[in-house]
Amino acid sequence: MKRRIPYFGLALLVGLAVLLLAPLPLPPTRIHSSIVIARAPADVYAYVTTPANWPRWHPSSLAVTGTTDHPLRMGEQVSEDFLVAGYAGRVLWTVTKREPPMAWTIDGKIEDGGSGRVSYHLTATDEGTLFERDFDYARPNLLFVLADTFKLHRLIDAESADALRRLKSVLEGDAVAPRMARAVSSAGGNG
Repeated sequence: MKRRIPYFGLALLVGLAVLLLAPLPLPPTRIHSSIVIARAPADVYAYVTTPANWPRWHPSSLAVTGTTDHPLRMGEQVSEDFLVAGYAGRVLWTVTKREPPMAWTIDGKIEDGGSGRVSYHLTATDEGTLFERDFDYARPNLLFVLADTFKLHRLIDAESADALRRLKSVLEGDAVAPRMARAVSSAGGNG
């Protein structure tokens, strides 16, 4: 009888691990952030859709490689090294929607198999531009859902809010004016 308890305990642990790590068809979760920036939508659009600028305003963006010097067009790709809520990785982003200067979406595949989507929506206001950013990310298993519920979602939400405050500061500052002139001039068309 004593020998069954360790086997039962081991079986219980294996069963729990399988339950926590089994792939589940769960819908993605969304982080929505917004801020008003005292710049025209075309200026904001050109800046945020140019990958070289991402590490300048988004704290999770460590480095970007590939085509980074202009607002990305449909189908263009870029790789980004990131650190999100303590998780480091590399993602390959592909532009899947481009409607300058009002909307832009990129879909990402993380090297370890995860995925995400970032969408920007820009609306002209009396004060400049209402910039809205949605970050949708997959929740592949129950363990991730638990981590997301108790910690990750809150951390990612705080990082996203910080990113938009930084973006506002950068775009409303004088130091960005020369870069913006170049970025706006290359923003044209739907590519």
